[in-house]
Amino acid sequence: MSQPRVLRIAMNGVTGRMGYRQHLLRSILPIRDQGGITLPDGSRVTVEPILVGRSAAKLEELARRHGVERWSTDLDALIADPTVDIVFDASMTSLRASTLRKAMSAGKHVFTEKPTAETLREAVELARVGRESGVTAGVVHDKLYLPGLVKLRRLVDEGFFGRILSVRGEFGYWVFEGEHQEAQRPSWNYRREDGGSMTTDMYCHWNYVLEGIVGPVRSVTSKAVTHIPARWDEQGHEYPATADDAAYGVFECETPAGDPVIAQINSSWAVRVYRDELVEFQVDGTHGSAVAGLTKCVAQQRAHTPKPVWNPDLPVTESFRDQWLEVPANAELDNGFKAQWEEFLADVVAGREHRFGLLSAARGVQLAELGLQSSAERRTIDIPELDLTAEAGRGADRTADPEAAGALR
Repeated sequence: MSQPRVLRIAMNGVTGRMGYRQHLLRSILPIRDQGGITLPDGSRVTVEPILVGRSAAKLEELARRHGVERWSTDLDALIADPTVDIVFDASMTSLRASTLRKAMSAGKHVFTEKPTAETLREAVELARVGRESGVTAGVVHDKLYLPGLVKLRRLVDEGFFGRILSVRGEFGYWVFEGEHQEAQRPSWNYRREDGGSMTTDMYCHWNYVLEGIVGPVRSVTSKAVTHIPARWDEQGHEYPATADDAAYGVFECETPAGDPVIAQINSSWAVRVYRDELVEFQVDGTHGSAVAGLTKCVAQQRAHTPKPVWNPDLPVTESFRDQWLEVPANAELDNGFKAQWEEFLADVVAGREHRFGLLSAARGVQLAELGLQSSAERRTIDIPELDLTAEAGRGADRTADPEAAGALR
């Protein structure tokens, strides 16, 4: 058997929570340790991670712990290194556009967390650079690979819902302020000047989730709020929270058949969880409904829908949750991050576009910008089509004032 092809990946931001846990520990190292992946033609490709970050001590420790040969604090040198095939970025949002632009201009394939940029103009420009450079560019769309949403999408494909009417999403949990208990998220998430914002962070996810499950988003009505005005950073210092920590959105979507769908999604780092999972989506249709989380999906078909009767004078005697049936996986569903990495690596070897590329990411940035604009102006905003023409670039100027958006309370 011939030796597998080795793809060398500069993994920038790997000392951070997402870069380390989801991408290095749960994706790239398992792919390496299993000997790579087998491609449709029977050949194999494996990976060699190169750890990149700002702290030499942390990188050296991670490399020792996981048997990684190379690490560096010099990202520019790795981008210029002809032996490096792919640049992955999970660093701060404010630094991402510059990193991706440099990497693609140097002929490197890129795989990146999102949002890809702080502004729509930057995001569209990145998509244009990616197209012109000819590299394979992929953007993490991990939630579409979650077992719960894979099952939900299968129900859509099988016509289970009939005509889809609405989507309701709940996401979030309580993030400690940092004063008495350590915060579970980095402090920059709550500083708008450093790229923080619940809207910026999560609307790029909700855009691809809604696109992937229902169809494109046509309008947004949103309210961004800073519920917790002061937090404490990693050094225990109090700082003002200048970014929104919650976003309440209503999105008008359209199915491929042209049917309108109303989606409502609440996103909050100031909420306590009373549901089965940290994120859940309910889809209601004329023929049935389903609720999906990270791993589980339950459904209720029209013929099995009970007939509740409103009577506030009597206690409820039926268990509504017990009236739903769990949707089986019917296949082995791997970790979503790892599954998308494997798909992206196969695209790199084949020299083809990844199905979730930089233009898809730009639509997520667009939804976040227009969501902030909707909140600032207290109105519904229609979402124009995006493409990579010069006209689309000019259309990217139609955004909210960043200072006004960042100052929302």
